[in-house]
Amino acid sequence: MKHKTKSVLIARKKRLDPEDYNHRPCFISFFETNDPHLSVEGPTKVIEFDRKHKVKIEGLNVNYLLPGNDIIINDLEEIEILEKDDIITVTGKHC
Repeated sequence: MKHKTKSVLIARKKRLDPEDYNHRPCFISFFETNDPHLSVEGPTKVIEFDRKHKVKIEGLNVNYLLPGNDIIINDLEEIEILEKDDIITVTGKHC
């Protein structure tokens, strides 16, 4: 599914049960400004995923934030998120 947005933040969530290693939740938050981690404004939309093995990011410039293990993608025109089995693939267009 395609989404019009300026930036996204991709992050993982804690497992509800620390012993359940198949439960790997994550989310993608959409923002109208670049560098959303520096802003007090919240996301315009959040998509949550459950039981994922990996997120593949193809053809986009990303920033990895070490303190929170988050990934930021700035300067977007649009982003496309495809979900197949336990893999999320993220592609899109930069401005």
